[in-house]
Amino acid sequence: MTESGDEELRAPGPVPASEARARWTAALADGPVTLADGAMGTMLFAAGLQFGDPPEMWNLALPQGSIVRQIHRGYLDAGSRIILTNTFGGNRLRLSLHGNERHVGEVNRMAAVLARAEVDAAGGHALVAGDIGPSGSIMMPIGTLDFAEAVDVFAEQAAPGVAGGVDVIWIETMSSAEEIQAAASAAGKIGMPYVFTASFDTAGRTMMGLPPSQLHGVTADLLAKPLAIGANCGVGASDLLSSVLDLHAADPAAVLVAKANCGIPVIRGEKVVYSGTPETMAKYACLAIDAGARIIGGCCGTDCDHLAAMRKAIDSHVRGDSPTIEAIEAAIGAMVNTPAANDAAPRERRGKRRA
Repeated sequence: MTESGDEELRAPGPVPASEARARWTAALADGPVTLADGAMGTMLFAAGLQFGDPPEMWNLALPQGSIVRQIHRGYLDAGSRIILTNTFGGNRLRLSLHGNERHVGEVNRMAAVLARAEVDAAGGHALVAGDIGPSGSIMMPIGTLDFAEAVDVFAEQAAPGVAGGVDVIWIETMSSAEEIQAAASAAGKIGMPYVFTASFDTAGRTMMGLPPSQLHGVTADLLAKPLAIGANCGVGASDLLSSVLDLHAADPAAVLVAKANCGIPVIRGEKVVYSGTPETMAKYACLAIDAGARIIGGCCGTDCDHLAAMRKAIDSHVRGDSPTIEAIEAAIGAMVNTPAANDAAPRERRGKRRA
């Protein structure tokens, strides 16, 4: 297997934790809102990745690695200040599904090198975030993955990215409090700051029943605290903004992340197409600011055109009052999920109070 990139591509070495935190502070101080990137998977599928193939392996071969760099470059050109590495499923449990578990180290290191090369070429003002998705296994006591093994799995994934030059560990699309704690513990174990987001895709909660209002307390007992928390993916931008409203209500001082899917997925033939337009995502970005998000990006379906429209909207937006659910739905479409019964009353009160 041939590593991607030209001979001059070399790992820059670990970013000290103090420097990583300084870069994070500088990025957030650059404006009231920081723009993250869009969907890596969507762009890779458009470039020829086949369903079922592990996208992380594209980091290690040519010309695929060059395509990964081009995607990063596109998001940087669109105005993104946080770039996630192509490592969402880069842990040994998920890579083992294709017999690639022996490549954990090189996959994550090279992903960081590719992203860092593009960030540095663009002036070095953006952050490189080492992307960590779910392990692919269910945590005990419901499943078979115990906490200590989960920490080891995530630390094994994160450490090579640190060697490749990531600034922060970015834990995303989580549904279990225990798995978030394991990934956060892994980041703390290797001495790196981290961000975590959950996917509230099941009646206003995560698949494992975690509501947005409880997300702040998930890492409360850990020594290392997150730089930011929030919501990503899910079922649509309106639903995600509902979660952001709940997160902000639970802790108005928290740095919140909103990284919504680009509308609703629709299957057309062999392709999955997302309904969101650049105009829709621009409206979503403004609503996310008003809802309390400090870091805004896109998840599945979000491409460079969407990000460019979001950048323009963010730069010209003056923060307004926190939106009601009704205002969100009127602007960007109806919610897909019905909130859980015990969350319904607070949502009703919130809508009436802010109307």
